[in-house]
Amino acid sequence: MIDLDAIRAAQRLIAPVAVRTPVEESRWLSGILGGPVLLKAENLQRAGSFKIRGAYVRMARLSADERRAGVVAASAGNHAQGVALAAQLLGMPAVVYMPRGASIPKEQATRGYGAEVRIAGATIDEALTHAEAYAAETGATLVHPFDHPDIVAGQGTLGLELLEQCPEVATVVVPIGGGGLAAGVAHAIRAVRPDVRVVGVQAAAAAAYPASLRSGAPVPLDRMATIADGIAVARPGALPFAHVQAEVERVVTVSEDQIAHAVLQLMERAKLVVEPAGAVTVAALLAEPEAFTTPAVAVLSGGNIDPLLMMNVIRHGLAASGRYLSARVRIPDRTGGLAGLLAELARCEVNVHEVAHDRTTRHGLGEVDVALQLETRGPEHARSVIAALREHYLVLDHDGAEEPEGT
Repeated sequence: MIDLDAIRAAQRLIAPVAVRTPVEESRWLSGILGGPVLLKAENLQRAGSFKIRGAYVRMARLSADERRAGVVAASAGNHAQGVALAAQLLGMPAVVYMPRGASIPKEQATRGYGAEVRIAGATIDEALTHAEAYAAETGATLVHPFDHPDIVAGQGTLGLELLEQCPEVATVVVPIGGGGLAAGVAHAIRAVRPDVRVVGVQAAAAAAYPASLRSGAPVPLDRMATIADGIAVARPGALPFAHVQAEVERVVTVSEDQIAHAVLQLMERAKLVVEPAGAVTVAALLAEPEAFTTPAVAVLSGGNIDPLLMMNVIRHGLAASGRYLSARVRIPDRTGGLAGLLAELARCEVNVHEVAHDRTTRHGLGEVDVALQLETRGPEHARSVIAALREHYLVLDHDGAEEPEGT
């Protein structure tokens, strides 16, 4: 277990390196929760996430011989960039193992900081096994993404910074993957302000902490599948788990729809680009606003998102917000049939993104199925569009006309 002195020492160490990221009040979220809600924009940190804090503290404390031997790490992206940047600043070689399918922009950014990138394994855990073998063979120091006292102390500097910026805070909401950030932030805050509640958030599709906390020890997941790749960790770290168990009030989970909705809302309402892993805190606030005492601070842990994933998340977020309507309609297969459908959609004042005839489905002669992708103004508008279509056509199925979760 780390102590407050370790976090304060880490804060002095990273002062010339890490950015003091802003804390801004969100009037949009404040209105929903009925009290002040602030966003800790760690997505604006160097290398795009909080990871430089822990990586630099860990690596700056290596001896001269250890620095010459270099470091090795395993990461899907954010930790990779933090280690690569820290190695560049400290003038030491770095090798980073990334799993197959890791974000290409994150891989390129890691190489851009001067690290050697090796692709190995299908998951972070498998990549970590390769990194551990490399460390054993070469003498390089393994910089673990979350399970080391220096890493946890470095991440804890965010908690001290946050207290300085928002001394009246009542609740701090933090993303959890392996647990290093939540552990460090929780200890820093609770050591100074034991009255502050710290709540952790995981993606429901990659949530190892709830079962582990119930069992009293880290329990690995059999599988994970989430857009929040930055917190997709199959097994909590032993050190972070001990702190989370002792100092985090509770750990909640959010769905993929809620995460996508939060990413979209942060872009539109807060003008911030936040990766899915960093947006889970806002997803939790939107899902259960009455559960968080204000003033509340949501930590946005990172902003490194692949543009292709961003397009998919935006589309998913629009659907989750009731603004993207998918429907399949059966219309007469005659001249002017499609034109009539489009005219009806125009009367509904809906924007048509895609139209596709489906002639492979079994149906009566003289009929054809049409798949529609539509942009609406929200759930109420989407429901009115479906109602209007049903007056003239057979609506086979639709998706996106329901109220989004947590709104």
